[in-house]
Amino acid sequence: MGTLAPNTTAAAMTCKPPMKATSNGSWQGDNPLDYSLPLIIVQICLVIIVTRFLAFVLRPLRQPRVIGEIIGGILLGPSALGRSEAFLNTVFPKQSLTVLDTLANIGLLFFLFLVGLELDIRAIRRTGKRALCIAVAGISLPFIMGIGTSVVLRNTVAKGVRAGPFLVFMGVALSITAFPVLARILAELKLLTTDLGRMAMSAAAVNDVAAWILLALAIALTGSGSPLVSLWVLLAGVGFVVFVAFLVRPVLELMARRSPVGEPVKEIYICATLATVLAAGFVTDTIGIHALFGAFIIGIAVPKDGPFAGVLIEKIEDLIAGLFLPLYFVSSGLKTNVATIRGGQSWALLVLVICTASFGKIGGTFLVSLLVKVPMREALTLGILMNTKGLVELIVLNIGKDRKVLNDETFAILVLMALFTTFITTPIVMAVYNPARRSPPYKHRSILRDDAESEFRILACFHGTRNIPTMINLIESSRGTRRRGITVYAMHLMELSERSSAISMVHKARRNGLPFWNKKQCYEDSGDQLVVAFQAYQQLSNVTVRSMTAISDLQTIHEDIITCAEQKRTAFVLLPFHKLQQIDGSMESIGHAYHLVNQRVLHNAPCSVGILVDRGLGGASQVVASEVFYTVAVLFFGGRDDREALALGVRMAEHPGIQLIAMRFIPQADQLKGRDGGGSVTIRMDANEIAADEDYITLLRDKVLPSNESIKYDDKVAGGKAEIVAAIKEMGRCNLFLVGQAPPTVALTDKNDCPELGPVGSYLASSEFSTTSSVLVIKQHDPTAKPSEEVDDGLLTSDLPDTPVSSRH
Repeated sequence: MGTLAPNTTAAAMTCKPPMKATSNGSWQGDNPLDYSLPLIIVQICLVIIVTRFLAFVLRPLRQPRVIGEIIGGILLGPSALGRSEAFLNTVFPKQSLTVLDTLANIGLLFFLFLVGLELDIRAIRRTGKRALCIAVAGISLPFIMGIGTSVVLRNTVAKGVRAGPFLVFMGVALSITAFPVLARILAELKLLTTDLGRMAMSAAAVNDVAAWILLALAIALTGSGSPLVSLWVLLAGVGFVVFVAFLVRPVLELMARRSPVGEPVKEIYICATLATVLAAGFVTDTIGIHALFGAFIIGIAVPKDGPFAGVLIEKIEDLIAGLFLPLYFVSSGLKTNVATIRGGQSWALLVLVICTASFGKIGGTFLVSLLVKVPMREALTLGILMNTKGLVELIVLNIGKDRKVLNDETFAILVLMALFTTFITTPIVMAVYNPARRSPPYKHRSILRDDAESEFRILACFHGTRNIPTMINLIESSRGTRRRGITVYAMHLMELSERSSAISMVHKARRNGLPFWNKKQCYEDSGDQLVVAFQAYQQLSNVTVRSMTAISDLQTIHEDIITCAEQKRTAFVLLPFHKLQQIDGSMESIGHAYHLVNQRVLHNAPCSVGILVDRGLGGASQVVASEVFYTVAVLFFGGRDDREALALGVRMAEHPGIQLIAMRFIPQADQLKGRDGGGSVTIRMDANEIAADEDYITLLRDKVLPSNESIKYDDKVAGGKAEIVAAIKEMGRCNLFLVGQAPPTVALTDKNDCPELGPVGSYLASSEFSTTSSVLVIKQHDPTAKPSEEVDDGLLTSDLPDTPVSSRH
């Protein structure tokens, strides 16, 4: 029997056996980190903690989460924590990297499927000539400059690599625009539904598709065989696309047609689609392109109409984007060693690559934008936005690294280039382009006005289907009989989260926020019941309705509302209350973030604001104008807010189906003289406010009441809180109560967790008062008031008189 050679024995001693899946537990002497399952669990948890912490830290800088994930991956790799051999061998040992890479690529596979679902080829085909020219220029110039840069790199740090694949990989790496990352940056900067944002997203979508085609070419060229083999790879890839288009897509369309709106999608359809994604990945990997291409093509092939695509996204996005995709950034970070960039030459090459990528992208986009008559500032901003990199960039670089096209130093240089160019996008755009220009001042900012015949403009905001019938019925009741009627801007508030599916909303935004498909008025196919409801109301009434969309983070979406109110010169902003009534009559909050949105709008709006507590005004559907029959009550204590509420009530009383009950509460004489000694419920008002109240009541009695029999006015002397509550209850079952936000009275309830409703509105909104009457709390625009400041807990300070005030007159 022969003996082993010394080098063979050494290799056998250094090669560790494959890791087993599970351990027997630490009580039996096993170290869980020596087994693949517990180790991958630790790795996933560590990756999530690090990346989410970095995303949180970078949040004030308005950076997208991908920046935190890229930095987290680099920090966990050999550039930072991985410099410790103990850490690297314990948490990321070499024998575990196969499992880590496999899970990361499975996550990436399904994420690319989600990206394909988000890309609507029909929307790309409808891309205007200007956006198409900008996209072509944004690809061509950086691609050419990337080829030029590759010559420099091949003569310095990348000697010996194959020229053809390296040239193409460099061109692709420098010409990519990250579509999902760009969408979130635009949302952060409030540019998503502007002309500039629409053009940037259209160009980025074209760029995304072109980048994948170029990447397929680059991968085909990396084969070790003859050029004929690369040609066969490309032809096989084209054949796969044709196969999907003519054979797979009809099957997907059949499943989509059998998944109608309102019915759950069958589990077998979901399973079959996900299995198709995996099979397509296997086919494209067998062809020699990459498994990611198969998943991406299947995502594009899935029909976008109906609920089928949405359900697919909902089923897989949180698990993939939240758990598995961050592993890909760590897998990339473990290959990135910033320490390989050493010496003046390497850092000079990094600067060269950054400058080349930025100049090519920004310069090409800027020049062509000017040629197609985009203003200079917008053209420069567009170029900066198109320079955004992201996940697709890392995919290109990792494929190049795996195919031996990029060495360690070149890989690190390109990763840092992608990180730097994306990081600087937001601050540079904020410095160069400020879209929040102040709108010119306008006259009518409230319901109460001297020119009664002027147009009444309302901005009605909604974030779900529950409030739409009541809002439409309220608008119908408010349109009056004036010569110049009412114009409604219906704004759908959509939260743009870090979830992948949020990007699909971008395709639905055009210049005025309308979905793309509404361009052809295809309501029956759109499934957007929110827009359909308002458009149908416009067809049935004399009210002009313009549907809009605000896509933003809930922390800043109030800025969209305020800006829109200024631009559209509205007199009234209508907001839904952040609580919805349940079956048992109780009010349940839909989220504290919506509560804060209302407060911020209330304290910063350029016009009057109303908060609607919806208890089903007119039922669950729109009421035809001829069938409107409501009883509306106005509770008048005094002050500008109450005058605004009464003005809206008078306008509503012009509708033949509206009966208005206006009750004015007058304090007792002893309260006015200050002899109450602690039982007063009124609060001292300015003499000018008192005079304004008397003038308006006199106008109501002398001119309005004689000409409108549907208005019933009454004065009520009330000395205490109990008398006010009793008088309100005696008014009977009114369909709608109109009240001012800050009337001169103390709180009517002991507990008030919604100060924005005021003392009277909070009582009317409580279940102890009613479960059938809707309430509209109105705050009149005060041109002399300064916006309130936010306190540390996120709530807004207020001067609301919500505590009893004694001995005041």
